[in-house]
Amino acid sequence: MHRLLQLTLDFFDSAPAAPPQEPAARKRRAPDTTARPPAISQPTELLDQVLIPAAFRHPRANREVVLGDSVVAFEFRRGKRRNIGFMVGPEGLTVSAPKWVPLYEIDAAVKSKEPWILKKLGDSHERQRRVESARIEWRDGATFPFLGEQVILVLDPRHAFDEVGAVLNTDGEALPGMPRHTLHVGLPNTADAAQIRDSVQAWLMRQAKRLFTERLDHFAPQLGVQWRKLVLSNAGTRWGTAHSDGLIRLNWRLIHFGLPVIDYVVAHELSHLRVMDHSPRFWDTVRTVVPDYAQLRGQLKEQALPPW
Repeated sequence: MHRLLQLTLDFFDSAPAAPPQEPAARKRRAPDTTARPPAISQPTELLDQVLIPAAFRHPRANREVVLGDSVVAFEFRRGKRRNIGFMVGPEGLTVSAPKWVPLYEIDAAVKSKEPWILKKLGDSHERQRRVESARIEWRDGATFPFLGEQVILVLDPRHAFDEVGAVLNTDGEALPGMPRHTLHVGLPNTADAAQIRDSVQAWLMRQAKRLFTERLDHFAPQLGVQWRKLVLSNAGTRWGTAHSDGLIRLNWRLIHFGLPVIDYVVAHELSHLRVMDHSPRFWDTVRTVVPDYAQLRGQLKEQALPPW
């Protein structure tokens, strides 16, 4: 083992040994002024450090398996079910199985799903990375998405606003790469991040309530349905729900998207008042008012919104 470690170190440490010192009595040579290329630093990691596999670890992981070049630590549950189920979410992989299935069959089932699991984990990891990169530092001059465009936040202690707490200024010049809208929020420059975030969220929710109501009224007659009540939600995984009694729930964070995406979600939920499933008949109903719903549905899944 020591010999192998020494070979590993020798492999990476390629710097030449220092030449022996000449005797003092020997005549010194004139210094060599020939230009030499600069020394290139060599990597110092050991092979076992370089070859560490990628890891996907669920925060409640209680079982682990190696899939390809990756270590996957997953949450394992037992329950009343007929087969083994797999779910990949923001936290990682969760495997559910009947109580009678032995552990070696669980591991074999996980390995049989290796391509699917690794793809889903990779996609989830990339999405989380994009979400984190979209995180907003709530301060004067911060930017956030509103109806598909970036808006600059301006702290403005004046209170002569037409809207409570904030007003959107759309008179800015459209400079390349720069937002042309500013949101003036009635807060002092000493306001902390939580105050600023809450004020912007309250303004966004008011805009969402107004706009969603307009779009529901726009699409309902076209679909031949009637909606009864709109409720704003903050669900982590659902953009909207529809109840047979006409109650519509829409996630207020849809206001970050452009109007075509919002229209797709509104039409989607209203279509459920005619077809309460996702059968071909349902999608045909959506298509009558939003022909490009498939493309807009993809945008809804792919676009990363700032975490609140």
